[in-house]
Amino acid sequence: MQEKGSISIHTENIFPIIKKFLYSDNEIFLRELVSNAVDATQKIKRLASLGQYNGELGDLRVEIAFDEEKKTITISDNGLGMTAEEIKKYINQIAFSGATEFVEKFKEAKDANEIIGRFGLGFYSAFMVADKVEIQTLSYQEGAEPAYWVCDGSTEFEIGEGVLEERGTEITLYINSESEEFLSKYKLQEILDKYCKFLPVPIKFGTKTESVEDGVDEEGNPKYTSVEVDNIINETNPIWTKAPSELKDEDYLNFYKTLYPFSEDPLFWIHLNVDYPFNLTGVLYFPKLKNDFEVSKNKIKLFSRQVFITDEVKDIVPEFLMLLHGVIDSPDIPLNVSRSFLQADSNVKKINSYITKKVADKLAELFKTDRKSYEEKWTDIGLFVKYGMVSEDKFYDKAKDFVLVSNTQKENFTLAEYKDKVEAIQTDKDGQLIYLYTNDPSKQDAFIQSAGKKGYDVLVMNSPIDNHFISQLEQKLEKTSLKRVDADVADKLIKKDDALEHILTEEQATTVKTIFDKAINKPAYKVELESLNPDELPVTVTMDEFMRRMKDMAAMGGGMGFYGNMPDNYKVVVNGNHKLITRILQEESEEVQAQLSKQAFDLALLSQGLLTGAELTEFVNRSVNLI
Repeated sequence: MQEKGSISIHTENIFPIIKKFLYSDNEIFLRELVSNAVDATQKIKRLASLGQYNGELGDLRVEIAFDEEKKTITISDNGLGMTAEEIKKYINQIAFSGATEFVEKFKEAKDANEIIGRFGLGFYSAFMVADKVEIQTLSYQEGAEPAYWVCDGSTEFEIGEGVLEERGTEITLYINSESEEFLSKYKLQEILDKYCKFLPVPIKFGTKTESVEDGVDEEGNPKYTSVEVDNIINETNPIWTKAPSELKDEDYLNFYKTLYPFSEDPLFWIHLNVDYPFNLTGVLYFPKLKNDFEVSKNKIKLFSRQVFITDEVKDIVPEFLMLLHGVIDSPDIPLNVSRSFLQADSNVKKINSYITKKVADKLAELFKTDRKSYEEKWTDIGLFVKYGMVSEDKFYDKAKDFVLVSNTQKENFTLAEYKDKVEAIQTDKDGQLIYLYTNDPSKQDAFIQSAGKKGYDVLVMNSPIDNHFISQLEQKLEKTSLKRVDADVADKLIKKDDALEHILTEEQATTVKTIFDKAINKPAYKVELESLNPDELPVTVTMDEFMRRMKDMAAMGGGMGFYGNMPDNYKVVVNGNHKLITRILQEESEEVQAQLSKQAFDLALLSQGLLTGAELTEFVNRSVNLI
């Protein structure tokens, strides 16, 4: 049997197109060919289980070999095999069924990821790295003749009698001069580790040396000898393929170390397993996040039937869950040729919702069953939960019952518990509940202490997401607003009807304002006289809550650029009831009045971290003189 022919492509030659568009992604040829070989071995196993193949299955495996001198890479399996007629059908026709459409559309494609899988070209990815590809194969069917197929990257092919004596397929790639980097044990091992680490059939790549126990020496200590063993690169039954009841915590932790060798142990994990309305298995881990937002992204690996596809899972996993680590495996996720881009599809949306629900259920269960342990982990998972609430309404609805807020006393509360704690004392004269918070307890300590004297509680809101979380709470909680503790003096943070009387006359108040305006002499600082508790500081510098929040969001790139460009404006609150103000009024020397006013103002700046440079030096020198 000998036959030559031409692959039926009605337009131009497809191979240069494959090479041109896929060159940057050319390592996927190995994934495609190994995946095909695995499919062939699984199919023969399935036929045997159905009684449609009665021969010996043997040791089912896929083997990869390379020859640096001959410049070849060979992928062989002992699976289904093909007859000459099947080669014509599957290699020449079906693999090229999308060829015409492919050639028409390739010009519009932006990159390789849009092309390969969509047109069934997995096998032909071999031509990204090979000048010639040869198939030797023998079908499992009784009486089948071995067959071979060879193609040199043109549309011409040759089919003839093959040489295989045992069932299976052997594909040999004659590597082109631009792709000789693949003729390296290190490079091939790297690609196999990346894509084939968890394939369901053993993948052999050469051999490796192992030490095995070989008796004992004269002193009774074990002796070891070196032996060459098959280098099987994959774990055929990874934990996500098993039932949770078969697994111990140690199994989950060991698997995590396999995926992320240099990471700390995760906090906990969720085992996913659903077969309706879609198939999905996997294990998602909650890593120790702290406040490190970006470093943890792109750590979820997507597999399809244990073949690694991509770690770009943003279409399947909601944005906030990108902070998780782990594995998702689903044959129902629609993949195109390079398999790394996902099509918009109802299954993807369902999977997205399912994962969100599973995560929320796990967190709710942890909170209910062991609140103490949950609170201990809150530093790590708080950022994740808040991020989820801000970005996903459905998640907010579930998470509002297990999100925690923490105060400066390091006490934790649910939203409902916190409302009960502060409602009586922190409701203003208009019935608005005011939550006070700090984003820097050490820097804002003076304000926290002032609030404490009035019986107010102060929350700590210092994670990268808290600006957005605060805004969300104000939208979602009824008649509730949040103010940073340094947004005003303590007496004015929560407006009550019990305002203190001024001890200054109107004329004295005007005089004090004039003295401070002159001493400060800065347009960005607006002086206001207030009647406050005599024990409060004589001068306090604050920034309006709204303006500061807008500026913070602009700094984070929150689309408030207009506010970010506006100059900083501060309010200088002078406590008219403080004895220092009385003393300033009694001073006859204008120079001393100015000096005392400036000193009180600089102290207020110092407490806010706003006194720097030459002004700080001047303050220090003035303080020494005053002593």
